[in-house]
Amino acid sequence: MSRPLAGTRVLDFSRVLAGPHCGQTLLDLGAEVIKLEPPTGDLSRQAFPRRGEISGYYAQQNAGKRNVSIDLNVPGALEVALRLCDRADVILESFRPGTLAAFGLDYHSVAERNPRVVYASITGYGQHGPWRARSAYAPTVQAEAGITAITERQFGQLRTDSLSHADVYSGLHAAIAILAALHHRDRTGEGQYVEVAMAAVMLSVNERVHVDLAGEDLGAEPPILGATDAQFFTGPDRETFVSPMSLVGSTSFRFYLAAMRRPDLADDPRFATPEARVQNLDALRAIVQEWIWTFHDMASLDAQLDEAKIATGRMRSVGGLAESEWARRWVATRIVPDRNGGEITVPGRPWHFSDDDDGEPERWPARRGEHNEEVLAELGYDAAEIDSLRRRGVLACDG
Repeated sequence: MSRPLAGTRVLDFSRVLAGPHCGQTLLDLGAEVIKLEPPTGDLSRQAFPRRGEISGYYAQQNAGKRNVSIDLNVPGALEVALRLCDRADVILESFRPGTLAAFGLDYHSVAERNPRVVYASITGYGQHGPWRARSAYAPTVQAEAGITAITERQFGQLRTDSLSHADVYSGLHAAIAILAALHHRDRTGEGQYVEVAMAAVMLSVNERVHVDLAGEDLGAEPPILGATDAQFFTGPDRETFVSPMSLVGSTSFRFYLAAMRRPDLADDPRFATPEARVQNLDALRAIVQEWIWTFHDMASLDAQLDEAKIATGRMRSVGGLAESEWARRWVATRIVPDRNGGEITVPGRPWHFSDDDDGEPERWPARRGEHNEEVLAELGYDAAEIDSLRRRGVLACDG
């Protein structure tokens, strides 16, 4: 099949995670992505664990992108970069505001030559305002946006998440905005500048913002069914499973009573109100757990929970999900070479299209500067010019 973004060329100046994840999303949708990397290389190339000469972190976000390595500080490099920009439908960058402007590669400079370009910048706090120059990393932005405080309230201790939500969500929101801007260009012929602020993204993905901003005291009643009170139980097979359905919330409590065939518990003073259930949660959990152990297998338990509209999920490792029958049917993971005869397993595409044949071209994580000659030749540079750029230090490569 022809993927939706086939024929779209993306020039990716970004580094590490937010921007590269956006570029990888566009690549999965069919775009051609050229990663423009400095001689020092993307920091994620040094991440662990490694397979052969490639870090898994780098491969997960960049496999399949062609790679050109340019030193923008060397005279003559700007013209090469601008010629790449001239051919781009999308330009993606994630530097502090003003960084690319210092090289003459800001949106306005590029758009004068390529007015149809969609230029997207991902920063911590936007291009303007008092926080524009601040460095932004996922843990700091998540703390600034209230996510860390919510975690502290819920778990009673100050800690940050092990996953970089602010980076990944910002990359996805940048991809959404880029797609909208490309649609606008198709209708009007006009490119435009897209700003994404990580702090604003973290507000937008927090479904509880209205609660905190209203200053409401919700007491024992969760704001949404199961949003803050997921339950963990041990199944008949002695494996842990989780239900997002709260034992405290009024609606979900009735679901549990229906599943257990225990309507009498609604009249028990210990459980008659959400506040009472909070005070006696351990006793209520014990009743539910004992009921669960009356089943001989998870299949029969799942059937009765499903009948009562109680969702559950097994506690699995990432590998456990990746090895499941569901993952095989979905093609939830894919293999990329490690450039040393081995393999790295990375996520597959999170969507399928109706005319998708499930075919996936082999994707190699490129070495730095691996496609210098190939890409520059497409821009019209001949072999002598490319050799001159290399000798003058404009182009760099590994190996």
